[in-house]
Amino acid sequence: MQDPDPLRAIRFWLLVVITGLVFSGVTAFPLEAELRGLLLILRSTRLRSLAEHIHLLPWIDRVYGGLSITNKHFPFLAYGTDWLAFAHLVIAVAFIGPYRDPVRNEWVITFGLIACAGVIPLALIAGHIREIPIAWRFLDCSFGIFGGIPLLLCRRQIRALEHVEDEKKRGG
Repeated sequence: MQDPDPLRAIRFWLLVVITGLVFSGVTAFPLEAELRGLLLILRSTRLRSLAEHIHLLPWIDRVYGGLSITNKHFPFLAYGTDWLAFAHLVIAVAFIGPYRDPVRNEWVITFGLIACAGVIPLALIAGHIREIPIAWRFLDCSFGIFGGIPLLLCRRQIRALEHVEDEKKRGG
């Protein structure tokens, strides 16, 4: 079902995308502290048995151990995730263009869809090379899928908005 106001729908879905990118970016800075907090939660709650059963707790424990050792001895390596975080924030800014003028900036939606599609082979190939558990690689793939859904909805609404604008130009 089409939204009767395509511009409102476009802006809603773009806010979802922008919010997701900003959240992903901001949370990429304090990884060690976040993982420490997650471990405390997983170890001290009723989630512990589930987290152990699905191998989440050992994996998060391993990642945290590697990250804390790396940060202690080689803190400059975290600079890479700082740039990752910054890239998420910069990409979020790019979506302000289509928020303001979706028809003129539809190319940004296409760019976003290409990026979302690229997440899947990256997660599967690099994840395999880096020995990331398959379940985690599939979770990473889901970011590309769930990021692409609002962008596809935006593209559909942009087409509807173009149609409305064409009708107005024709006087109908």
